[in-house]
Amino acid sequence: MKYFILVCFFTLVNLASASAQNWAFELWHEGKLVLETGDTLKGQIKYDLQQDLIQFKSTQSTPEAYTARKVVFFEIFDNTVRRYRQFFSLPYSINVGYKAPVFFELLVEGNITLLSREALEYRTFSSPYIIGGSYTRLVLVNNYYLLEENGDIEAFEVKRSDLLNKMGRKANTVEQYMKDNRLRVDDKYELVRIINYYNTL
Repeated sequence: MKYFILVCFFTLVNLASASAQNWAFELWHEGKLVLETGDTLKGQIKYDLQQDLIQFKSTQSTPEAYTARKVVFFEIFDNTVRRYRQFFSLPYSINVGYKAPVFFELLVEGNITLLSREALEYRTFSSPYIIGGSYTRLVLVNNYYLLEENGDIEAFEVKRSDLLNKMGRKANTVEQYMKDNRLRVDDKYELVRIINYYNTL
């Protein structure tokens, strides 16, 4: 009984901490951006991929907002993952027959060029320690896209089999690399390692 109470307590603590966490898009990051005019600005950047909008501020200015139409590229150092992240404004068909500039994060560039966009979604999780057996919480998900040689951007639902099919004769080599390094396609940065390895073959 004591063990059960402890498990319930730590489960609830984890749920509370998950809901209280700061998402990267809620924070200001050191970075730079390049405007369509060719100007480069360095300072603090906060991004919003849902609205395709970024805010920029330097030490001596109030924040300014820029849409994807005004920005060619921006880069930040994201302290939540301790990595540099690069984003490009690229034309994408949101509605049939109409393309508009949209921010994409560039994850991998090469024979396979992988892009992503973050989104918040409510997901349901099961737990034997929660009344009703499940709970719902807001999570950050990555939606992936492939940039084709002709410039088209196609949504890509990452599945192990589909990814390996795209790798043709190199699939067996990549699959062995994944096994040796215990890499999963449902982890963003492990997926990056997999595709980077393929691109070097």
